[in-house]
Amino acid sequence: MTQSVDLIHEYPYPARLVWDVVTDLGFLKEVTSGLVAFRGLPSGKITLGQKIEVEVSLFGWLPYQAYRMELVEVDVRDHHFRSVESGAGVKSWTHRLRLEDTATGCRLIEKIEIDAGLITPAFRAWATFLYKRSHAPRLEILNRLNG
Repeated sequence: MTQSVDLIHEYPYPARLVWDVVTDLGFLKEVTSGLVAFRGLPSGKITLGQKIEVEVSLFGWLPYQAYRMELVEVDVRDHHFRSVESGAGVKSWTHRLRLEDTATGCRLIEKIEIDAGLITPAFRAWATFLYKRSHAPRLEILNRLNG
């Protein structure tokens, strides 16, 4: 039972600058701070074929659980990636992110496809909240780096 989340966010920065933030694993910790805590998350930019084995904890106080991410597409020039993920109750979580330049900056387009069996609707609600909430911290990071 797969369900998807589709989101679009606008940023007043060109795609190349936003790409630097959305593909940096250090910024992932900052963007998800207070919602998801990581153990074993590497630093640096994502790379094609990268396999990341971490432990995640919701809110940093629920028990840590194993989680796996694999970057199956990363296109630096065209600013898009796709990761295939699983663990922590999720059978599969596919995250697609694409950036498009606009007249006033860029548009970030995300599609997240989730299969968590019977609890897929709960994970879909969580993903919707998590990815909507990521916009403001990303914007703060971009303003800090480029302001």
